[in-house]
Amino acid sequence: MDKIFIRELALRCIIGIYPEERSEKQDIVINLEMQCDLRKAGRSDDLHDTIDYKSIKKSILVLVETSRYFLIEALAENIADIVLKNKKVQQVTVMIDKPGALRFAKSSAVEITRIQI
Repeated sequence: MDKIFIRELALRCIIGIYPEERSEKQDIVINLEMQCDLRKAGRSDDLHDTIDYKSIKKSILVLVETSRYFLIEALAENIADIVLKNKKVQQVTVMIDKPGALRFAKSSAVEITRIQI
């Protein structure tokens, strides 16, 4: 299976369960792996034959910057839903890092994989 990646998309949002996490936006880092068939795009050199990852990024940006999730798991699930709206994506893996969430750790993270139904 072919893959398209969006790596280290750095955004800010309200995320967390503690009161101090609910008042100020925090940094998160999103990584996506989208599995798809890129043969047609490779032959045609036409954007219509591939996944418009700029459009997907813009949709994720709107979701994240206006979100107020308690859990990064919920945010990851909703990002996966956005990506899978594009029927060319057969499977998506979403990883979200929350830097500084744990003392003495660079970040805490969650990774989910969802398939096109």
